Amino acid sequence: MKGVFSAPGDYVYFKSQVPLHKIPIGTKQWRYYDFGPKVVPPLICLPGIAGTADVYYKQIMALSLKGYRVISVDIPRVWNHHEWIQAFEKILDVIDVHHIHLYGTSLGGFLAQLFAQHRPRRVRSLILSNTFLETRSFAAAMPWAPVYVVIMLLIVSWTPSFLLKRYVLTGIRDGPHEPFIADSVDFVVSQVETLSRDELASRLTLNVDAASVGSLLLSDSFITIMDTNDYCAIPQQLKDQLSERYPEARRAQLKTGGDFPFLSRSDEVNLHLQLHLRRVGVEARPDLVRGIPNDGTGGSYSESEDGKGDRDDQPKDDRGNSESPSRESESSPAPESSESHGLDEQFLNNAKYPFNGQQERLRLCELLSKQQIIASELHSRFTVEMFLQCLLFIRVGSLYIISKLFPETLENWCKVDICMAAHVVV
Repeated sequence: MKGVFSAPGDYVYFKSQVPLHKIPIGTKQWRYYDFGPKVVPPLICLPGIAGTADVYYKQIMALSLKGYRVISVDIPRVWNHHEWIQAFEKILDVIDVHHIHLYGTSLGGFLAQLFAQHRPRRVRSLILSNTFLETRSFAAAMPWAPVYVVIMLLIVSWTPSFLLKRYVLTGIRDGPHEPFIADSVDFVVSQVETLSRDELASRLTLNVDAASVGSLLLSDSFITIMDTNDYCAIPQQLKDQLSERYPEARRAQLKTGGDFPFLSRSDEVNLHLQLHLRRVGVEARPDLVRGIPNDGTGGSYSESEDGKGDRDDQPKDDRGNSESPSRESESSPAPESSESHGLDEQFLNNAKYPFNGQQERLRLCELLSKQQIIASELHSRFTVEMFLQCLLFIRVGSLYIISKLFPETLENWCKVDICMAAHVVV
């Protein structure tokens, strides 16, 4: 990233090799990566509120080298859970994927369960990490929780972008971290900076819109629960509820990893993902792994999809179906027995973790904190003004009705209104 964050070397290598796809479906703009043999049933990764399709780049590279197909998607701008289910089903139809395995973290895990509940024929297995079954506790924690739902949605959609980012980042534990966890936090913070206000507002709305996961037709034996034992933004009570709902699910406990173990403990996460896929019958095809094809699609669905890079590199009128120059792999692949180890070592050798990432992140949080105070004051004044206008409208309506029914009492009501107005001004 520019300025505050310097992207790690393995991510830079990933961006140079794996194309990014953007396609519009109806009013939704989908942004995703699709890498690996197309004949293999895909593992689809769904991020949390602070994540993008890029946060799973370590899973895409590692599992694709083993012969698995991995698809990582952004959560589009949807404003309720029913809209999410319909939109996600449409993208699956467009990329011609019928049976899927879902890996979701935080909000992504909740959305994965909802899709499995309402579209049971399409979901073959679930990997759930640091996620939950219902959103009531998140709705209660929001500053505007007592407000009616419609007004709440309006407030979220009108809140400035930096304030929404600040609210998202407050869920990430601050303070000293071990290096790999600190790097994962820095990377996710850099991804939050790429999200627009509407994207953040829609995700926060999904996180607080009252909903809960019902019973699944999927057997517990096809579910893996992978949680971190140190800390994460999801309360332990909600994780316990998830475990109680799926008592026969497989457990994959990580001693450490924080909120983003797919980045901080990617080797362990990738191993558990691979074991899960084997257990549910997904057969890898390492014989089809031949590096990046000449057309630059990386074994993905469409050869003509836009694969230039992330949203900063796209024109404003991006239609998502323009053909982009291909990225060819300069080196021929190594034999199958050594290919995975060779590329893994290359990723590690190319990695460049920033030494000042933690310090810059703290500065960013301090700046956002100051801006939050100003925005909160403006937000409070706006809320009070809206409340007073509603009261004025109701009062004028009542005076009109009283004037028609009881003309003789109108003068007394007007005197009371003047006293109340003087009291509010004081």
